[in-house]
Amino acid sequence: MVMKRLMVPILLSLVLLCGCAQHYVMKLSNGGRITTSGKPKLKGNDYVYTDIKGRPQRVSQGSVVEIEPASMAKKEKSPFILAPSR
Repeated sequence: MVMKRLMVPILLSLVLLCGCAQHYVMKLSNGGRITTSGKPKLKGNDYVYTDIKGRPQRVSQGSVVEIEPASMAKKEKSPFILAPSR
């Protein structure tokens, strides 16, 4: 009986917490892409962010072309085509 009462609040809290984690994609001027966990913040001349592994990182503002939520980021096709193996 107690387990049934606790099940609903636990499930609701899990759903709410999962919705709070927003990933962002930073597109760099050299063509690279960085996926962050949380929105990057501009501090001085650098964007400060937390990478996927939870470590704080920074990248120069001049290197960043665009920042967008990962849900809106399009997968870009690679300009390189792999040759079939023989």
